[in-house]
Amino acid sequence: MDIFIKATPQDVATHAADVMAEYVRNGQTIGLATGSTPLLMYRELIARFQAKELSFKDCTAFLLDEYIGLPREHEQSYYRFIRDNFTSHIDIDDAKVHSPNGLAEDVHAEGPAYDAAIEAAGGIACQLVGVGANGHIGFNEPACSLNSGTRVETLHPKTIADNARFFDDDESQVPVHVLTQGLGTISRAGHVLLIATGAAKARAVKALIEGPLSAFCPASVLQLHNHATVIIDEEAAQLLEYSDYYRFCADNRV
Repeated sequence: MDIFIKATPQDVATHAADVMAEYVRNGQTIGLATGSTPLLMYRELIARFQAKELSFKDCTAFLLDEYIGLPREHEQSYYRFIRDNFTSHIDIDDAKVHSPNGLAEDVHAEGPAYDAAIEAAGGIACQLVGVGANGHIGFNEPACSLNSGTRVETLHPKTIADNARFFDDDESQVPVHVLTQGLGTISRAGHVLLIATGAAKARAVKALIEGPLSAFCPASVLQLHNHATVIIDEEAAQLLEYSDYYRFCADNRV
């Protein structure tokens, strides 16, 4: 696991954009995450596209997850989030931006079908993920299987409470179920890029990097990945016992 501690959230975004840009230049398949943490990185990538430094026209993208019961055009669907905040501002073909179908007639069959679509596209070269305060990545909540595929997941009440801010602070409007790439699906990506910022993520960051491998911190599965990169800011890094060593490693890469 490569760990980089940056001064500010913008520095995290710039570094993460540098990593993702290498895959974009090669026209590879990328995995996209939603939520507030990736927004600065998406803005950085949009700026590079507008400056004619990057083109996404040869890329294919797969989203991590989607709410069950929300149509794609719903203002809080994750497909809509990615389109409004990222893909509508670049030159990627909308037909090559894939998300789980939260309105599928058989949502349990949708998971394996989504994994098959990823495989048919050659797999995800670089998968972006964030981490929830309880250690979830994608919507893989604590106690999930470390080798799960894309599937239906029931959200933890804390996740529902955290996401209520996107639904006018009304928890009753937050869907209880989602389709999410599983930890096994995420782990099959060639490179997993995790970003986290802010003190609210500090406990989860410590658990995923320095804690035991455990289903109770789903993000800790990245300890097993042969190409995982974690980019965090100082606030998110504040509980790390070996932060000085991680900085030393970052400064002395070969």
